[in-house]
Amino acid sequence: MHLGPDLLVLGVLFVIAYVLGRLGKSIGLPAIPIYMVVGLLASPFFGWFPIDFTHSEYIQLIAVIGLILLLFNLGLEFDQDEFFGNVGKLLISGGSYIAINMAVGFAFGFLVGWGSREALVIAGITATSSSAIVTKLLIELNRLANRETPMILGVTVVEDVFIAIYLAIVSVVLSGETEIWPVVGKLAVSFVFLVVMFAVARWGGRFVSRLFRTKDDELFTILFFGLAIMFGGLGEILGVTDAIGAFLIGLVLGATRYRNKIEQIAIPLRDVFGAFFFLNFGLGLDPSKFPEVIVPVVVAVVMTVVLNIVAGQFVAWLNGLGPQAGINTAAILQNRGEFALILATLALGAGLDARIQPFAGLYVLIMAIMGPILAVNSERIGAAILRPAKKAPAAAGTGAAGSISDPAESLSRAEAIALMEGTISSPRATTAETAPSRTVPVEADAASDDAVAPETERLIEQAMQQSDEQTQNPSQRDSEY
Repeated sequence: MHLGPDLLVLGVLFVIAYVLGRLGKSIGLPAIPIYMVVGLLASPFFGWFPIDFTHSEYIQLIAVIGLILLLFNLGLEFDQDEFFGNVGKLLISGGSYIAINMAVGFAFGFLVGWGSREALVIAGITATSSSAIVTKLLIELNRLANRETPMILGVTVVEDVFIAIYLAIVSVVLSGETEIWPVVGKLAVSFVFLVVMFAVARWGGRFVSRLFRTKDDELFTILFFGLAIMFGGLGEILGVTDAIGAFLIGLVLGATRYRNKIEQIAIPLRDVFGAFFFLNFGLGLDPSKFPEVIVPVVVAVVMTVVLNIVAGQFVAWLNGLGPQAGINTAAILQNRGEFALILATLALGAGLDARIQPFAGLYVLIMAIMGPILAVNSERIGAAILRPAKKAPAAAGTGAAGSISDPAESLSRAEAIALMEGTISSPRATTAETAPSRTVPVEADAASDDAVAPETERLIEQAMQQSDEQTQNPSQRDSEY
């Protein structure tokens, strides 16, 4: 077995991914589309790289490990206290967002006409955000303190739970089973597995922690990595997919007191193997098939943008937030990523319509590029849309002669004048109080007033100008913040 050339080319691809990733990061792009593009350029359909994986099953195995680690970390980062502590509010917010996107996405899947099972997959591809990209953008854009951020994170938490249930259902549907009772049996096994693992995560963290009582970091890493792979295989055997098995064991380990230590080691592993998963997905894309799906992809992109605007405003309204929070929410939840590619991989393995893979690939590429751009500019977009509406009432209150009828503005001017007059008059009052016996000629006092008057006028004018500037140029952050 001579793997030297393949290893060399694969190493070159990762270096290229690093270079392009640095360039993409400078303009705010996440890494997922970068890795997919590198894989696409290295695919046999381009022929730019002399890469020929003779033993492709090994490459698939590494990609599966990447998928397992992606979902394992997703379960590890799942905030159980946040979910169970605010389950009602989170289910209403996240459930509303998912329901709006899922219902329309399912209808769109039927309109495409590729089949009922394909419609189920397409609905999942277009309905859920990439929690990894969303969380990363919230950190990089310094929006963790924004009022809408807990709501956004709550939506992603509900999406994570939905993904676990949805993948369990999809895996049974894609199994090809047509008899009703075998289908019911598989669904029952899947849901029992989900319930048991959630229960262990909720109440068994203290007991699971005992497994990790070792000071040897090497053995510590081997244990949690082995558990992730083992439960991935168990999930595949039970019919809930390897991804959900990994998610659930991550959920359990996230409830232990070793969560932070596991996360510290698991994130670099996730980044390396996860990059391989996205790169491998790009290797399987055939650009010649993009024209077949370009119309459905464009319609899906427009549909996603419109639905996220509606859902973002609705969820913001449910949480008592204003329009700007809804715009920020809609923009940052536009991002699609790993879950869409997981569904496309499952569809390909189940023998569904071959157009699902190029559809998912092109859709994720567009959304993963457009989403961060919209998120970065969401406050500017909100300012452009909302400011004219706020300025219109103020403009309506201005008289023909230019007089200001706005009470707040008139009050600020009056306060500025009073403040300046008080500042000018206070030294004179102090002088009068400390030297009462001093007689000041009337002529001298008049001359003093004449000398001070220009200075008073200048300070008053300066205060009025500052008030005008504040009125015309308010803070860019919306008043709801």
